[in-house]
Amino acid sequence: MGFLRFCWFISTIIVFFSNPTPIAAGDIVHDDKFAPKKPGCENDFVLVKVQTWVDGIEGAEFVGVGARFGTTIVSKEKNANRTNLTQSVPHDCCTPPKNKLTGDVIMVTRGHCKFTTKANIAQAAGASAVLIINNQRELYKMVCEPDETDLDIHIPTVMLPQDAGVELERLLSNRSSISVQLYSPRRPVVDIAEVFLWLMAVGTILCASYWSAWSANEAAIEHDKLLEDFSEELSNTKLVGTSGIVEVNTKSAVLFVIVASCFLVLLYKLMSAWFIELLVVIFCIGGVEGLQTCIVALLSRWFKHAAQPSIKVPFFGAVSYLTLAVLPFCIVFAVLWAVYRDYKFAWIGQDILGIALIVTVLQIVHVPNLKVGTVLLGCAFLYDIFWVFISKKLFHESVMIVVARGDKSGEDGIPMLLKIPRMFDPWGGFSIIGFGDILLPGLLIAFSLRYDWLAKKHIRAGYFLWAMIAYGLGLLITYVALNLMDGHGQPALLYIVPFTLGTFLSLGKKRGDLGILWSSGEPERECPHVRLGHSHAADE
Repeated sequence: MGFLRFCWFISTIIVFFSNPTPIAAGDIVHDDKFAPKKPGCENDFVLVKVQTWVDGIEGAEFVGVGARFGTTIVSKEKNANRTNLTQSVPHDCCTPPKNKLTGDVIMVTRGHCKFTTKANIAQAAGASAVLIINNQRELYKMVCEPDETDLDIHIPTVMLPQDAGVELERLLSNRSSISVQLYSPRRPVVDIAEVFLWLMAVGTILCASYWSAWSANEAAIEHDKLLEDFSEELSNTKLVGTSGIVEVNTKSAVLFVIVASCFLVLLYKLMSAWFIELLVVIFCIGGVEGLQTCIVALLSRWFKHAAQPSIKVPFFGAVSYLTLAVLPFCIVFAVLWAVYRDYKFAWIGQDILGIALIVTVLQIVHVPNLKVGTVLLGCAFLYDIFWVFISKKLFHESVMIVVARGDKSGEDGIPMLLKIPRMFDPWGGFSIIGFGDILLPGLLIAFSLRYDWLAKKHIRAGYFLWAMIAYGLGLLITYVALNLMDGHGQPALLYIVPFTLGTFLSLGKKRGDLGILWSSGEPERECPHVRLGHSHAADE
């Protein structure tokens, strides 16, 4: 599978750096987030559900955002009143409406006067609430003007997106009787989806690390056995079984981040429906190769003969019967996911393909020593912070978050992430984590277990256990920060890298292993002139 593996590996290395951070559902446009609060204009921005009834029959539900001014909106549905909806005449409500309002909710269009002017006029006319229809598809935070000081608005004001306004206006034009109910349910502090996502990320690294360490250990045993019989012949040869391993060096670690930044900007500039389709194809290629590699590795324990390369296929090289048997299933699985990826349970297929891809990358790509791991994670740490936070100053929005959500594509976002639907969140959506937030720390953690096994260290005396605990704590802190920041995207590596890398460095220094870990990355062996698994230069 050499040709396919090459295509898949190159695409994976590029794509996993376009690394979306965990994002909760319900983010809104932040154009006015720096507007100061003042008396009468100090509400927190909250998402608002607008449930409709058409001629007494329950209809569509729309989502809006509450204004800085006006009364707060009730949080429980049972406490929300069901009120008649009326279209303002004139539609902009910049002058007193001609139609009579007796406690109705009035629907007005954005423009021609200030938001607070519309609310004051509607309140004076007897409206119980104001629905302002935006002139764009997204939501906009409504604030007060800097010179407004005397605000006395006692009715709630909510903005709805343009498409919601079009639908409501269509219903009203048909002379239907429309009533609405406004309420703003609160999000749970922690959703069970975040717990499962945490377990999924930690479990993926755990499985991948053990597979990587087991392969390295088997290669070491085979090497030692051959060395006893053919020491002279092997002194100038590479280790058997490691030709498929790709080792990262310091230059390639820095280059990865530079290429990733260029690719992320490319994603941001070219983000569209067709570009998402291209990413889906790339993801499917990587997912197919990862899935078949994992399945073949599992089945080869029972079908050893069928797992041996036995057939030569053009462009792919020697292929085993087992691979030929498994590959069609993997291709069909990926194609079915791609076709039905917008369906409710498609996230399961995406996670299966994603986990298989991550596990296979961690099996193939190795960090040879702590120096390379430090450079790689250090660069990724700066990369994550820059493209989540600092990029706002250059592009007026967070490039990483825009790409992760697919804001400019009309799609649900890029597929290079693991996600689980939020189970107890009234606003729905997904808890997600980017591949890079698992892959990059996973490279260092897998290295720690390979070192522990080769050094014959017990679990508590080694580095793997503490690196796994550090990663788990770092990811946990990420979700705590995510909830404290009201669901706004957070760069996970901002928290994971200091925990994971800091633990490794401090333990290595305390135990006196830092020199070996930093330079060679291997315990001393009987034949130091033969280095385990280094089919490429470890450093330059």
